[in-house]
Amino acid sequence: MPDIVIHTLVSAAYAGLAWHFWNSRWRAPRAEAPGGLAGWERLALLAAIALHGGLLARDVFFTTELRFGFAQALSVTLWLGVVIYWIESLFLQLDGFEPLILPLAAVAVPLPLAFHGLASPALAASLEFKLHLLLAMCAYSLFTIAILHALLMTLIERRLHRQSEPGRDRRELLGGTLARLPPLLTLERLLFRLIGVAFFFLTLTLVTGIVFSETLFGRALPFNHKTLFALLSWATFAALLAGRHFYGWRGRTALRWTLTGFVMLVLAYVGSRFVLEVLLGRA
Repeated sequence: MPDIVIHTLVSAAYAGLAWHFWNSRWRAPRAEAPGGLAGWERLALLAAIALHGGLLARDVFFTTELRFGFAQALSVTLWLGVVIYWIESLFLQLDGFEPLILPLAAVAVPLPLAFHGLASPALAASLEFKLHLLLAMCAYSLFTIAILHALLMTLIERRLHRQSEPGRDRRELLGGTLARLPPLLTLERLLFRLIGVAFFFLTLTLVTGIVFSETLFGRALPFNHKTLFALLSWATFAALLAGRHFYGWRGRTALRWTLTGFVMLVLAYVGSRFVLEVLLGRA
């Protein structure tokens, strides 16, 4: 089967599921909105994840000529993000999150067909590089989930403040599936757990980059824009976690720091590769 057909099928599956979840969760009245994933929904999402993962394994990790650029990075990041959501949904009721991440995954799947990325045959057999790459993509995906999680919390908080009236409880203020989500304080604790795990993977990414720099790039750790933005992102998230621990940062303060750190992380690789490959045509 041609690659374009497989990529299109996976993208369409994500898009169709996103539309289904939008209609059945966000738009449905609270009484009609189901709680948790139905069996067929879980299987359909797992099938899309498996097909997407097979494409990435073949094109990125098990290839004789490794090609990796901003399109591949986005595709891997969103795939891991959907995987993390699917696993989380086994233990927590996170209905309402699907329409946020699945459309992004649908857009990311076909991007590698249009943007082939940088060919690096010498790195295709490098286990050190693949480990460094996998850790980096885990950090990206976890921070992506954290950002979407924070945006969902912001939506809930604004709706509660906008519609709050004496004598009305939370379920009356939030329509559809939003009323079924855990309380904001529980969501906030989950958000910082996500950020903490993502920060751990980001730290490992930087450490492996430093340790294997000579092997990976043929020289000591290069101080360029990617290194600079990665270090700035690490420092931002370190400050956020320290502020949370010592000063109890939350709400808009935590959201601002999270967004700032995520933007710097995106600029460290995906943004820079997009400029080089698309705007400057130097892939």
